[in-house]
Amino acid sequence: MRAAWLGVGAVLAAACGGPVGGTETDPGDAPRADADWFVDRASESGLDFVHFNGASGAFYYPEILPPGVGLLDYDNDGDLDVYLVQGRMLDEAVSPSDALVPPSGSTPLTGRLYRNDLQVAADGARSLRFTDVTAESGIVAEGFGLGVAAGDVDNDGWTDLLLTNFGPASLYLNQGDGTFRDASESSGIDGTPGFGVSAAFVDYDRDGLLDLYVGHNVNYALDNTIECSNVTGARDYCPPETYGGTPDHLYRNTGGGRFADVRATALAGAQFGPALGVAVADYDGDGWMDVYVANDATENLLWINQQDGTFRDVALLSGAALSGMGLAEASMGVDAGDYDNDGDEDLFMTHITNEGNNLYVNNGAASFQDRSTVSGLGAGSLPYTGWGTTWIDYDNDGWLDLLAVNGTVIASPGPADRAFPYDQRKSLFRNLGDGTFEDVTGSAGAAFELSESGRGAAFGDIDNDGDVDVVVGNDTGPVRLLINQVGSRRHWLGLRLVGPGGRDMLGARVTVRRPGEPVLWRRARSDGSYASANDPRVLVGLGESDARPAVEVRWPDGRTETWEDVEIDRWTTLEQGTGSS
Repeated sequence: MRAAWLGVGAVLAAACGGPVGGTETDPGDAPRADADWFVDRASESGLDFVHFNGASGAFYYPEILPPGVGLLDYDNDGDLDVYLVQGRMLDEAVSPSDALVPPSGSTPLTGRLYRNDLQVAADGARSLRFTDVTAESGIVAEGFGLGVAAGDVDNDGWTDLLLTNFGPASLYLNQGDGTFRDASESSGIDGTPGFGVSAAFVDYDRDGLLDLYVGHNVNYALDNTIECSNVTGARDYCPPETYGGTPDHLYRNTGGGRFADVRATALAGAQFGPALGVAVADYDGDGWMDVYVANDATENLLWINQQDGTFRDVALLSGAALSGMGLAEASMGVDAGDYDNDGDEDLFMTHITNEGNNLYVNNGAASFQDRSTVSGLGAGSLPYTGWGTTWIDYDNDGWLDLLAVNGTVIASPGPADRAFPYDQRKSLFRNLGDGTFEDVTGSAGAAFELSESGRGAAFGDIDNDGDVDVVVGNDTGPVRLLINQVGSRRHWLGLRLVGPGGRDMLGARVTVRRPGEPVLWRRARSDGSYASANDPRVLVGLGESDARPAVEVRWPDGRTETWEDVEIDRWTTLEQGTGSS
């Protein structure tokens, strides 16, 4: 069957009076050397947010971790809105004005929701404008915020928000009228003690309801702060092993916006570590979603779904717990994607300076080989401490590239007037299609020359022009909105995958087939990166090929449907039950 033109496509086509998609330019052209590939549009578009971490010289551990960021279409108007995590003073005896970096502006110190008021002209030109709608949204996030997860937990067609904090998490249910209701207490998640950072929505039991995995970090409280020093002897933030890890939590969605904590029975037999990143995918190809957890300085976890409501940690046996040298490393951000176009989910993790980032290549049966060295990704990342990251086909050539946001956890040398000296530049690696990557950071533009304390990163097509943009959260710094200038020069396929009622079907697997071209595999997800929520839609770079593909979707419940002759260079909505089986 032909694809149904619903949701994103219908809204934007009506808005601009024509097909959805950017103005097409020679799709086979390489990015121009004289133009920035990514341009920061945050300030000019109204994203005027500046993160505040409350650092006062006491070196409270949570100060070094945030902020995550989130992309979600909360108002169902076809474009991605932005949620930004905010901090506060942890030392209540110190005024915010006396912090090392005082708050910027008069905006209340709460998490902020920005509505995307994207305008698309008849000629395809885009105009981005964001409006702070926090006050009218009903979201009152006054805690020390860390991360964001997004998904429709009650199947009403409206995306809900899960916020992790230093303290209990918060759940806000979208009411469909521009407002959210705080359901933290009624949902059953707010009583869980701990220190959640990254979280992921996943239908692990295939019952049609989104469940929730929350990765918890260290066993830390303000009154057990320990004094640590760095290699220079100066006081600095303690490493995670100082405090030790705490158990992660798995919540089963029981319907009606309520959850039951099933960790004790579903996640038995693991040695939990300080979790920082979570990536859910079907790593062994059996049609059931699994969970990978990036732990800081301890063995990582690979929870393989046993199809009976339980998981088994096979990370050590699979080769995904430790590096190829047998070392537990400081895994922070993580993402799963098919970088080598062989039909399975490979893993990429960011690490601390001098460890180098890791690439674990999947053989299709959840057995991994560390290819960090031969790929060039390990050596190319040695100078950096990585956080938010994703597999991103930034140039739409059909091969997944890598972008990483960096920032240290140990004070770095530099000008004495830096109040928070934990900054580094971002990294961009281009997939050469032969198992290796080229560091192209120097060509990416001025935004990649900025040295900032990068943490969270959310990835998605914010201006709906057919390439992936990035929102970057900086610890005690301004948010960045990196708009992709090059991806839409090549052909692309944009898909929103929804179930009955309009819920984004997180975990759905897409197979793209074109005559005479390699098969491509992608999945719908909002998880991955670090403490952030990504665009749940699927964007596939098609390179120079202008052939209309056949698209096969394996839905989270295991059923498969196909759509023939799908339009390219525009966003299309595929609804479960409307394809051919």
